[in-house]
Amino acid sequence: MQKLNLIIFFIISIISICCESKRVENKEKIKTRIGEKIIKKKINKILSEEPKIILNDKNVINFFYEFNKQNNFNKVKISTSFGEIIIRLFDETPYHKSNFIYLTKLGYFNNTFFHRVVPNFIIQGGNSDNRETSIKRKQIGKYLLPVDAKSNIKHKRGIISMPSSDINNPYKLASPYEFFIVQKKTGAHHLDGSYTPFGKVIKGMDVVDKINAQPIDKREAPLDNIKMNVDIIE
Repeated sequence: MQKLNLIIFFIISIISICCESKRVENKEKIKTRIGEKIIKKKINKILSEEPKIILNDKNVINFFYEFNKQNNFNKVKISTSFGEIIIRLFDETPYHKSNFIYLTKLGYFNNTFFHRVVPNFIIQGGNSDNRETSIKRKQIGKYLLPVDAKSNIKHKRGIISMPSSDINNPYKLASPYEFFIVQKKTGAHHLDGSYTPFGKVIKGMDVVDKINAQPIDKREAPLDNIKMNVDIIE
């Protein structure tokens, strides 16, 4: 009898644990859905101020051609806990410049990180492991930008350029949601012609140097998140 009671108690305990686990799981799913709705609402509010369009490889060039006519800004400010970086954007690369301005206006870069640091070479930003970042990308669209090798702008120290997507991308089309800043004193001229420089740091290279000196792991990711906010200033 005592053995039977123990078995019954054991079964009831397992059922209780499973039910509690299911309740916790459902609670987390509800929290995730609510969080995503809040993020989408916030992004949609920002997007409502811009043309309602989901960007893709077919419409992106025409979109940025028209966007540049009304939004010909030239300076942005990247704010970090290490200080501010002021960047002048080049008119010679209108699509890359417009892309960066558009994403800045939408608040895409806010709360993303400088997620990759290669000592004495570059710092790379525009990504994060936050769910908010992937939702933003989904809302804005999936597209790549062609390399503008005709600009003849070199990857000198302080240049901001756009990395290419590594997936099914033999022509090194630019991945629009990320960027890198050349930190190396002698530049990174082996990148010339393969990537598009679209701006230059005019103030705050000391901040770039500080970020480049941060400790990193084996994946070249900083051990501490380096968060950014980006604003148009001119």
